[in-house]
Amino acid sequence: MSEKMKTETLTVELEKRRYPIYFDGVGGALKADLLALRSAGRRVQVISDARVLHAHPKYLAQAGFKDGEILSLPAGEPTKSIPYFSQALSALAGQSAGRDCALFAFGGGVIGDLAGYVAASYLRGIDFYQIPTTLLSMVDSSVGGKTGINLPEGKNLVGAFWQPKAVYIETALLTTLPPREFAAGMAEIIKYGMLADRELFDDLLALDGLRADSPEVPAIVRRCCAIKARIVAEDETETAQSGGRALLNLGHTFAHAIENVAGYGEYLHGEAVGIGLSLATRLSVALGQLPVSELKRVDQLLQQFQLPVCLRAPLELDELMAAMQRDKKNRAGRLRFVTMNALGNAVTTNEVAAELIESLWREAGAGS
Repeated sequence: MSEKMKTETLTVELEKRRYPIYFDGVGGALKADLLALRSAGRRVQVISDARVLHAHPKYLAQAGFKDGEILSLPAGEPTKSIPYFSQALSALAGQSAGRDCALFAFGGGVIGDLAGYVAASYLRGIDFYQIPTTLLSMVDSSVGGKTGINLPEGKNLVGAFWQPKAVYIETALLTTLPPREFAAGMAEIIKYGMLADRELFDDLLALDGLRADSPEVPAIVRRCCAIKARIVAEDETETAQSGGRALLNLGHTFAHAIENVAGYGEYLHGEAVGIGLSLATRLSVALGQLPVSELKRVDQLLQQFQLPVCLRAPLELDELMAAMQRDKKNRAGRLRFVTMNALGNAVTTNEVAAELIESLWREAGAGS
């Protein structure tokens, strides 16, 4: 049996098409797909960043990519912006890449989001493939087709739904991640337990921490991808009036405001999500949806995985509230949140009083 056939696969089932997520031992699948593209006479290009290429200097070459096919961008959240979006588009145009070009993203969430939006935009859409290298991108951003870039006014305000053709998840790549980056990825894993899988939440609480080489990691990554694949299949472009794909944003309305006001890169995305998950739990308690005892459990789990539950330094309350007003989930100018009726059961909640949100921000350390 070939290496590609041995690789475990999960299929994302969409209304009009499907695509595979390959888990561990993905080298055979990646090489085979790359060979098929080349055999069809198609150009391939890669977008990555300097940090990832330094950490994994041989990975792309071993898969069959050539140096001239790789665009290296600076690492970090500021890269997910209009200037680097423009640079990537110009790089494709400079190579005379046509509509049959296949674009590969090799990196974390920043590279995956940016490359996906480049693919969605160049010549009105070309194929792209995800090779995630961080825990956060493996369990969340590489799956589901949300692509985009940030504006100074807010996170992910420009983008498109553009599904990958395939995702190749090799958890061995995580061993080069700094501990802070690995912890940031745990925020998205905890999120999945809170919104859809109470058993996952309890399993994480019972663990004495995790490392990149922990034997539990591959199964946890696959479990999160399965949850996201199911939700995306039910509501691919986030059009459900309640629930649906919006539930995947649990904690993110708060988190995106933190990132925007603090300055992109001051908090890793997962660190901001950690604070956001704590605040979403506090909101659920304040609305009478959760008992206060669950807040202690959530904060305990976040801190157990080295994630913050409050701001490191005060941020201006007015600026945080203004940033929340620009959140993509809002409808008719009203704040819209994801809360929980129980751990493992998230819902969308409208008509939340601004005064309540302000009080929660103050509890988290915001300044007036």
